[in-house]
Amino acid sequence: MDDSSLIWDDGALLTIDQRGLPGRVRELRLSTVEQIIDAISTLAIRGAPAIGIAGAFGVVIATAAHTVDGVVDLDRVRAEADRIARARPTAVNLAWAVRRATAAVPRGADAVLATALDMLAEDGRVNRAAATNTADLVRELLGDRPLRVLTHCNTGRLATSAFGTAIGAIRVLFERDAIEEVLVDETRPLLQGARLTAWELAEAGIPHRLTIDSAAAWAMATGQVDCVLVGADRITANGDVANKIGTYMLALAARHHGIPFIVVAPESTRDPNMATGAEIVVEQRAAAEVTGFGGVVTAPEGAEVFNPAFDVTPAALVSAVVTEAGVVYRDGVADGYGADATTTATAVADLARGLYLRGWMPGTAGNISVRQGDSAVVTGSGLSKGELTADDMVTVGVADSVPEPGQRRRPSAETTIHTAVYRSTDAAAVVHIHPPHATTLSTRTGAREEITVLRITDYELIKGLGGADPGVIEIPIFPNWRDVERIGADVERYLTESPGAPPIFGIAGHGITAWGDTLAQARDRAECLEALCELVTRSGRRHAFAADTDTDLMEIGPR
Repeated sequence: MDDSSLIWDDGALLTIDQRGLPGRVRELRLSTVEQIIDAISTLAIRGAPAIGIAGAFGVVIATAAHTVDGVVDLDRVRAEADRIARARPTAVNLAWAVRRATAAVPRGADAVLATALDMLAEDGRVNRAAATNTADLVRELLGDRPLRVLTHCNTGRLATSAFGTAIGAIRVLFERDAIEEVLVDETRPLLQGARLTAWELAEAGIPHRLTIDSAAAWAMATGQVDCVLVGADRITANGDVANKIGTYMLALAARHHGIPFIVVAPESTRDPNMATGAEIVVEQRAAAEVTGFGGVVTAPEGAEVFNPAFDVTPAALVSAVVTEAGVVYRDGVADGYGADATTTATAVADLARGLYLRGWMPGTAGNISVRQGDSAVVTGSGLSKGELTADDMVTVGVADSVPEPGQRRRPSAETTIHTAVYRSTDAAAVVHIHPPHATTLSTRTGAREEITVLRITDYELIKGLGGADPGVIEIPIFPNWRDVERIGADVERYLTESPGAPPIFGIAGHGITAWGDTLAQARDRAECLEALCELVTRSGRRHAFAADTDTDLMEIGPR
């Protein structure tokens, strides 16, 4: 096999059986739903991104198996998809990927396969972006010197589809001559660190030493660790992190010794619908994993066992969470909101660069802001979002949009739209971006001189936009006046008069704007609308136009 840990080959998913490593490299060929479920539940495939992608291909297999003469048995495929999603409950990527693949089932087996292949290709790009963002942050925090890094469990190409998350960041740092040594926790009880991470690091030629989990704190105390890099299986809205059991104690030790503790994960690992880690279902695994190993019994017969697969690290112990979008939490604060102005400006710049890489803030387009009391920190005008830094932010008054004295930059041209949102809602952060599908539908729906409404129905994703009705969302689309202040006036008037309006709107020909209690939530809502609009544009749903007393209505519903 090549550097990819997951390969689709003529109706089957090819992967390495991780249970046999490092002593035996055995290829698995999975061509049934039962084989996919068994591989996930027995840890032949493991790692949140990897099991998510495997689950998506499980839906591909189920769809092909239940298609006769081009007609898909939707109920049977959805039942199989539910079984796949339940194979491991803690990792949010599995349910996320299965939902994404299942959404394509009504369009047939080819559409489901195309979706899964897109996810496979996307994973490698996402991992490399998250790893690069993390390497940049590590150098920012620790300077230009060779580093001693401690990692836990396995977060490399075996845990993803290619490159890796935390190990991906180590690979980037190694490419930059910034790694002196990696200290690898063996990671009891199944020794993913010893069996898998050490194997991957040896493959890559990265210097490392293996240690028992309980030696990690002492390694920190004796000056052998500069930072800790780990992955995640689920990150809740407040920044709590579920990861392989043993992560929590590393975070406690790192905080005590003043060592950065950084979580690296794809955006798909974040779960904005789960408020805190207290809601996470922690998987309990078989007693045999603790009472023995490799067929050798090491505990008295009948010994009672506590064997959680994961633990939950509170956000307060996490120095940063980094994804392909940049640094999304820093010191337990989502995207810098509620932190000082410097931290906030850094978080906004990190997010802008991440959205630029996704093509959603091309060139100088788009803008981001975070409210701080009676003022707001907003991106500067006329600057490439791919090169934005904390020094490129401007602080303006919410009441009048006027920059505070001594600002280095001019505020973004759309600042008056941001302040209009702040004056008429409880928003703490606003994101204005240009994702392709949402921008396209906003443009099709919009009118030159009146507010229109884009009405989308019958998609589960609607609930992610925070509307009153989980089955329908009505999104206002504002005219793109040349005078931006006039757009702001329209927005403020509409939101003031429509207290139940969703926390998102479009501007005809000019992207979408979303807001929330944190910058993370604002960004999540914008991403949710883009995902909805992509479902609409790819599904070929008909567009029905109607008019009511105040607005034109573009309705998108079932065929």
